[in-house]
Amino acid sequence: MSRTFVYSALVLRNRPSGESNNEVTLLTAEEGIIKTTVFGGPKSKLRAHTAPYNSGQVWIYRDKSKEYAKISDFDVHSWRAGLRELYERTMTAGAIAETILSSHGGGGEWGTALNLAIETLDTLENANEELCGRLLIHFLWRWSGFLGIQPHLETCAACGKDAGNNVAGNNILWFSAREDAVFCAACAAGQQDLLQLNPGCRRWLSSVSTLEAAHLHRYSMDNKSFNEAKSLTTAVLTSAIGKRLNSWDWQ
Repeated sequence: MSRTFVYSALVLRNRPSGESNNEVTLLTAEEGIIKTTVFGGPKSKLRAHTAPYNSGQVWIYRDKSKEYAKISDFDVHSWRAGLRELYERTMTAGAIAETILSSHGGGGEWGTALNLAIETLDTLENANEELCGRLLIHFLWRWSGFLGIQPHLETCAACGKDAGNNVAGNNILWFSAREDAVFCAACAAGQQDLLQLNPGCRRWLSSVSTLEAAHLHRYSMDNKSFNEAKSLTTAVLTSAIGKRLNSWDWQ
């Protein structure tokens, strides 16, 4: 029985383990999150191949009797060196990786999760400073949809009324993290800790909810909408994973 398995994988994290080894955490299309070990010193080829955000095919040797897995080879298809050339790219990539790890790789449909992460990182590799922030919000919003927790922005969760011709309307809606839902002004009255969602924010999020990251540069937004969209997406995911990630707040 073979003990070596081949995966389509993205490196999410690589950190020292012991004197000369590294613990590498992967997102794979076949099994989701996998923790493995890379043996060898600084000159090991695998140390370079398993740098964070590299992706490709990885060979993992498993020894169930000793309960460990090690990487025996890695055919890197994408190195993404550009992610390390700009601070904003590096921080955005780190926030994406931590989001995936904190939500356990999405809990299923790992191929979809891997494709979403790779698509975003490919675009991020050449993004300017301003686009990096939008790419993070875009990923968080699409990730919330992937997890099945994305709130509806068109109608009030209580009374069912729309925002005035749906997302094209000019009325303000309010998001409640406690209820994980959006309310109109009348139904939001008396509720605490609400996030304001103006039409610009709602239109942007609705427009990009199924948009590929490569086309995001066409969808700009003003600072007010940006801040509201960031507050909403991070609040939704905070509720889902049980904590707010510091990496979301690098801007």
